[in-house]
Parts: sequence; C-alpha cells; structure tokens
Amino acid sequence: MSKQQIALVTGGARGIGEAICRILAAAGHKVVVTDISVDAASKLATELNGLAVEMDVTCANSVNSAAAKIKAEIGEPTIIVNNAGWDNLMPFLDTDEDFQEKVIAINYAGPVRVCRAFLPGLIANGSGRIINIASDAGRIGSALEAIYSGTKGGLIAFSKTLAREYARNQITVNSVCPGLTDTPLIGEITAINPIADRGIKAIKKSLPLGRMGQPEDIAHAVAFLASENAGYVTGQTISVSGGVSMAG
Repeated sequence: MSKQQIALVTGGARGIGEAICRILAAAGHKVVVTDISVDAASKLATELNGLAVEMDVTCANSVNSAAAKIKAEIGEPTIIVNNAGWDNLMPFLDTDEDFQEKVIAINYAGPVRVCRAFLPGLIANGSGRIINIASDAGRIGSALEAIYSGTKGGLIAFSKTLAREYARNQITVNSVCPGLTDTPLIGEITAINPIADRGIKAIKKSLPLGRMGQPEDIAHAVAFLASENAGYVTGQTISVSGGVSMAG
C-alpha cells in the first residue's frame, strides 16, 4: 500500500469514530466521514479536508448509494473502518424484538453490508485493510449486554472468515475490541437508564489500568492496523480495554 489511502469510517462524526477520522487524517490519509448525522459529518470532514457522506448502515440502499457517490467523487476507499454501533444496557429478559433487531441491524448486519459494498474495490486495488470495531463484550461477555455481546462476537468471527477468504487478495481484516470507553453514547445511556449507570460505575471500579478508555486509545490501534507496519497482521482480535480481558 502507498502512503496515502482513502479511508472510510462509518459512524465517523463523533466518539470513537471521530477520533479514528482525526488520527487517520493526521497519518496522511484522505478520510471519508460517513454517518447518519450528515451535518456533523460535514463539519468534521471540512476540518480534515475529507469527504462527508450520509450513510445508514441498517439500509442496503443507503450503503450502496454512498459507495457510488464516494467512487464518483474521489475513488474507491482502500481502508474500511466499520465503527458505527449502538446499544443500551438492560437484563436480557427486558429486551424485546424491536430492540434485538435494532442492535443486530447496526452492529452486525451493518458491517456485513458495508463489506459487501466496498470489498470489490479493495479486490480491484490488489490490497486493502478492513478494521472492524468489535468489543470485549464479544470476547468475554458483558452483563446487561446480551444481544450486543452476541453481535460483537459474530463480528469477530465474520472478520476472521473474511481474513481467510481474502488473504490471497492482500486484504487484511482485523478486529479492534474496545472496553469501556468514554463516549457521548455512554453519557446518553447512563443519563436515562439507572441500571446502566450502576453497571458502568461497577465496571469502572474493576478496570486494571484504573481509568476508562478514551476514543483516542481505540483510534491509535486502528491507525496501526491501517498502516504499512501491519501488512502481515490479519485475522487478529486486539483488545484495547485497559486489561479487562487478558486472554491469549
């Protein structure tokens, strides 16, 4: 891979996604900020001299339209970061079909759609990077996050399978697994959900490194996997969680 690449980040307008966009731009890449919040994406893209594109990962038409727009305006992305995600914390038996469908649509089916839309461009390029933002919840489970944990575990397995299938095309596929990270979504959830607030406080007390993760912690791991230095790393799952999980 040459130094400058076109890097697409889903859910790129805030939180971990914003940090990823900033660090990839600082590394010299042309960043495509995709998000359902197009105004916020446009503001960030302007600051980073990138491109903002509206994308709803739960809708195949939206993903495919975004792919066509990006290709027409600046070319095919060669770094794909599936970051868009969502959850709320609650006991499993308090979840219902609507909640289940939303969590699956964003956290698992969304990355699948994005990969289906953008993999052909990576194959045509002869190389590329796919980096999926999973979660330590998908590695070790997480109380009050049964559906979410399942989607992230599925995303890890999906990533490993793509890594096997497309290694011959010099496309690497890896997962980054954040632990508890200080994002706007966490603040929104805890503000309206007392159960979530108690759960988050309990997790904070158990963190081996003694602090919540920051979005930049996750972004630096993504930047490494997107770099030339990680050209021989594929099918791997990297936890960036302050030591919550230490399994080999």
